[in-house]
Amino acid sequence: MLKIDELKFDAQGLIPAIVVDASSKKVLTLAYMNRESLEISMQEGRTCFWSRSRQELWRKGETSGNVQRIVSITADCDRDALVVTVDKDGPACHLGTDSCFQDSVFESGQPLPFSVEGLYTLLQGRKESLPEGSYTTYLFQKGIDKILKKVGEESTEVIIAGKAGDKPETIYEIADLMYHLMVLMVEMGISVEDVTAELASRHVIDHKVKQERATGI
Repeated sequence: MLKIDELKFDAQGLIPAIVVDASSKKVLTLAYMNRESLEISMQEGRTCFWSRSRQELWRKGETSGNVQRIVSITADCDRDALVVTVDKDGPACHLGTDSCFQDSVFESGQPLPFSVEGLYTLLQGRKESLPEGSYTTYLFQKGIDKILKKVGEESTEVIIAGKAGDKPETIYEIADLMYHLMVLMVEMGISVEDVTAELASRHVIDHKVKQERATGI
C-alpha cells in the first residue's frame, strides 16, 4: 500500500485524478487533487478535489447532492496520476450528464465491445427516436402491457429450456429475456445503476449473514 509521501505532485502541488464508475467502468471526469484534498477523500470516503479555477477545495456533491463514494484509489506506475473508482449518486458532470466525456473527437468505425450499459443506451435511443421497422419501436409503441407480456413469455421459455437441460437453448432464451427486461427498464425509467445498486445491497446483507453464521451469532 503506497503512502501519500510516495506520490509525485506537480509544481503546483497537484496530481490528476481520473474518476471511474465502479459499476459501468465508464470514465466520469478528470479532476485534480492536492495533498489535503486527497487526505480528506481518504478520511471521508468520498471525493474531494482542488478547484484550479476557484483555488479552493470542493467536495463533489456538496451542493448538487451528486456524491461520489470512493471504492479505491490507485496510482499509476510513475506515481504521478490517480484512478479513483467510485460508486456515484447522480451525474458526474456539472452539465447534468453521466460523464464529462461526451463529445466525440474521432471514431475509427470499429464496433464498440458489447456491454449492458451500451445496450441500455441503445434502447433509450430507440424509445426517443422510434425508428420505423424496429422491433424495439414496436414494443415501446404497444406500451407496458405488451412489454410485460413478452417478459412473461420469455421467462417461460427460459424455464422450459432449463428444465430440458439444453444449455445452448437456455443461453439463447436468457438473452431474449434480458433484452425484454431492459426494454421494461427503459420504459419504467429504471437504470442499470438502479439494479446494480440493489444487487450490491443484497451482497452486503448476504456477506453479513454468512459472517454471523460463521461466528455463531
